[in-house]
Amino acid sequence: LTFDAKVYQNHIQDVIEAEIVRQIDKSNTNHIGFFHQNIFRYIGSNWCVPDAGYDIINADLHYYIEMKNKHNTMNSSSSQKTYMRMQHTLLSDDEATCFLVEVIAKHSQNIKWSLSLDGKPVSHKNIRRISIDQFYTLVTGQHDAFKCLCEQLLVAIDDVIAYEALESKQNTVVEELQHLSPNVLKSLYLLSFHQYEGFDQFDV
Repeated sequence: LTFDAKVYQNHIQDVIEAEIVRQIDKSNTNHIGFFHQNIFRYIGSNWCVPDAGYDIINADLHYYIEMKNKHNTMNSSSSQKTYMRMQHTLLSDDEATCFLVEVIAKHSQNIKWSLSLDGKPVSHKNIRRISIDQFYTLVTGQHDAFKCLCEQLLVAIDDVIAYEALESKQNTVVEELQHLSPNVLKSLYLLSFHQYEGFDQFDV
């Protein structure tokens, strides 16, 4: 926050507000991930969310699913680790098909996932990279199932909001920091580091 405020010459209050929005967005992203994982229990047969390992599995079909929000979410190391886990799954279950499902992919696709392990290109017909629309087609048998879901999201969300009567929340972070000190930046440091050496006399 200090760097953002000083380097970009923004008021610390504005930087804090932007950070709060970022944190809320991060929480929302986690909730959306939960939605993507769990909805298949309601639109397909025998899909479940295991306690650990894959995001979704279908034991009857021997499908093992790793879901990512965007095609560029994983770095090289993370991609290799995921791929090797899928290779291990194929060794444990010779009927298995493993899918890397990308919600926001570059293309609508269902292809072999190819990458480099230890400098060597690898691929397997049962380790696949698939866009979310193609995965919905696989689950439901309906080619435009994901499009239909997107069309209904606004209606469903409005219904939930009406049913739950959600309360509007007010952001009081800056106000609470100003109670500690009129200097909001100082309050942030004292809040985080008040037990550290020298911070009883901290001044900015």
